[in-house]
Amino acid sequence: MNTLGDAELDRYARHIVLREVGGAGQLRLKQASVAVVGAGGIGSPAIQYLAAAGVGRLVIIDDDTVDLSNLQRQTLFGDADVGASKVAAAETAARRITPHVSIETLAVRLDAANSATLLAAVDVVLDGTDSFSTRLAVADAAHALRIPLVSSAVGQFEGQLGVFRGWEPDKPCYRCFVGDAHDAAGDTCAEQGVIGAMTGVMGSLAALEALRSIVGFGEDSAGKLLLVDALAFRFRTIILPKDPGCPCCG
Repeated sequence: MNTLGDAELDRYARHIVLREVGGAGQLRLKQASVAVVGAGGIGSPAIQYLAAAGVGRLVIIDDDTVDLSNLQRQTLFGDADVGASKVAAAETAARRITPHVSIETLAVRLDAANSATLLAAVDVVLDGTDSFSTRLAVADAAHALRIPLVSSAVGQFEGQLGVFRGWEPDKPCYRCFVGDAHDAAGDTCAEQGVIGAMTGVMGSLAALEALRSIVGFGEDSAGKLLLVDALAFRFRTIILPKDPGCPCCG
């Protein structure tokens, strides 16, 4: 794990020639572990790009099975996967991309009771789940473990993305952003709809932020929130302040 083989040097050549990544950055990717919580619309492109980028270990957490209605946006899967475990199908798809990744699949529902155990020993957590109860469990565990959290969400024609390291004195945590938010009736993609390509955009951007957290290229994105509006063809970035009264990090 301390060197890149000849095949890896060829495979990742387009990374290695980037001054901001180089051989050292590619080696950091090889040595890194990323937990992807949710192998759905956001998780699908994220898993593909993290595997293709050379992240050495992926932990994929999802207790769901593939449904026909998923195929409009969850591009890891096809008709033959309907009824199969999402994490098992995701592992098969990722292994088609590269042999240079170790994949751990956990077909369990992450909650407040098991989140710290499931997320221990990774370098970055990428959350693409679709309920606040799960998102808050992921965020609280990542904060307690001091693991950078990349959180992405989509709805209809809109997406949002943030990176959270709330244990740092000038950075907000996820609860600074959403407080004690809870799921309301009618808020699901099944009821509101979502344009499939938006999940591809936001999942790919989430993968990019996970790579940034590992390699350290460009500007630090923690403490900012990216908002994407496909109807208006607009990307906006806003600053998220730390909440001094936050019960999690204040």
